[in-house]
Amino acid sequence: MQKKEEILESFKTAIKSTIKSISNNEDIEISFGGQDVISENNKLKLPEINEFQNKINFDITRAIADSESLKFKYSNKKILKSFEPTGSKAKKLYEIAEKIRYESLGIQEYKGIKENLMNYYSNNKPSQIKQDDIYVAFENYLRKEFFELNENNKLEKISTKFKKNFDKVFKTKINEIKQNVNKQDIFNAAISEIIQKLDIEETSDYEEMDNKKEEDNNKEVSNKDDANQKKESKFDENQEMAIDASIPELDNIADENNKDSSEIEIEDTSNNSERSSRPNNNYGDQKYRFYTREFDEIIVAEDLESEEELFRLRQNLDQQLLQLKSFISKLANKLQRKLLAKQNRSWDFDLEEGTLDTSKLSRIIIDPLNSLSFKKEKETEFKDTLVTILIDNSGSMRGKPISVAAICADILSRTLERCSVKVEILGFTTKHWKGGSSRELWMKNDKPKFPGRLNDLRHIIYKSADTPWRLAKKNMGLMLKEGLLKENIDGEALKWAFEKMSKRKEERKILMVISDGAPVDDSTLSTNSSDFLEANLKNTVQWIENKSNVELLAIGIGHDVTRYYKKAVKITDVQDLGDVMINQLTDLFKDDKRVLN
Repeated sequence: MQKKEEILESFKTAIKSTIKSISNNEDIEISFGGQDVISENNKLKLPEINEFQNKINFDITRAIADSESLKFKYSNKKILKSFEPTGSKAKKLYEIAEKIRYESLGIQEYKGIKENLMNYYSNNKPSQIKQDDIYVAFENYLRKEFFELNENNKLEKISTKFKKNFDKVFKTKINEIKQNVNKQDIFNAAISEIIQKLDIEETSDYEEMDNKKEEDNNKEVSNKDDANQKKESKFDENQEMAIDASIPELDNIADENNKDSSEIEIEDTSNNSERSSRPNNNYGDQKYRFYTREFDEIIVAEDLESEEELFRLRQNLDQQLLQLKSFISKLANKLQRKLLAKQNRSWDFDLEEGTLDTSKLSRIIIDPLNSLSFKKEKETEFKDTLVTILIDNSGSMRGKPISVAAICADILSRTLERCSVKVEILGFTTKHWKGGSSRELWMKNDKPKFPGRLNDLRHIIYKSADTPWRLAKKNMGLMLKEGLLKENIDGEALKWAFEKMSKRKEERKILMVISDGAPVDDSTLSTNSSDFLEANLKNTVQWIENKSNVELLAIGIGHDVTRYYKKAVKITDVQDLGDVMINQLTDLFKDDKRVLN
């Protein structure tokens, strides 16, 4: 008995040494006990080895210890947290994907770890696994992609209903995550985006989701169609909220002024043989087209949620702002001083008339024969300014990125308003995943090739330019709402924001885009060329930058967006906003003597 205990203790000591060696961390406190793995900070508790005679228990412990070692070595908690999706199910899948990432790195580097993990995942399957367990299906799906399994290392077969949906969401991303397995930030961001597209928080039954989603879209459209048209008409009259698909100054079409905005906003779909159509002004991208605008939506934030829910979401945002109260106050004051300095008065001195220059009175005292000196204020021109903040409301922004974006918009709105600068805050996403009603209409019409944009746009107005911040501040919290953030079609969102700005009378117009990367819409990209949306974004940005009087600035949340925008900066945290806003934004208020082509 004593010998068995000595062997067991020696095994535990070897496990502890192995963990510290692999993780390159001598400070880890390792213990054994209980049934589950517990890992907190620098403490690791492994399951107790209950049956000494059973070799399988030793093999399981080796595999678990190897996995935890790799977690300490390769997984950065801050990066993992920054891209974490919302929802309990999504978070669990996210953790599974990260585990596979760091284990796959260990398999590549350590032969012994590879053998331990391969044996563990091939031969030790819990008997209670259900066939419809999405977590097991997701883990097995990724392991087949990342682990090179031979015939002796086969994982359980994945249920058809899961595999079908996994194939859809991973189709355009699988190569990216494989190539960036050693770059945690890129990998985590891509996985988070993929998981959100699974819509697992809404239902765990994927067959039911696929079969009923299109029916729900139809019901929503039929119930809200009349109401939406009335809303859009009302927005156009009172708050300039409908899109003009054509700007007379740019197109030189005189009779466009007499068109009703609702006729421009919604495409005429009477010709079933040619539903795919192009906007009247494509801003440098004549190849871009949309299948239909019939189901697109422009909506104010108040109409997306009840007053009580908006208040609750705003409280959630305020909780995050509370931790940054001191920082935000200093930042807002510093930015305000910078901007107001542009409006400082200047004077002409030593004049014969005007306001008495009291600084020169000492000359009179010294020599009474000196004449009085006067000064007169110069007329300074400070252009009336509009700043539009356009925020990416896509699924990949969920979690920390959208919180940073909401806080950014909130700070800018408050600060710029103090400086008499008008601010409007807009958001863009889609109404549905997987194309919504637009895709259903396309399918009913025998799926014509290359249909163009194939999803229902949702453009959101969080704050209009003429609305004070105090009246619109509750709307900022809406960005944190579960289920709001879906796909992102950046090119058309930029056109929408540009067209809204073009109708304003302010002399200076600044468009600030807050995004986390490239445009993505699976429904559109699966039926058009792979660069369809990206090319449109690049062409639209180039046109606005070179051929308009709108100044364009982009803030990349966790991603570098300089490949799309000339003026672009990257931030990963709210704390980074200081340098961005002080240095970049204030530069935009310098006199800009651009000559339009």
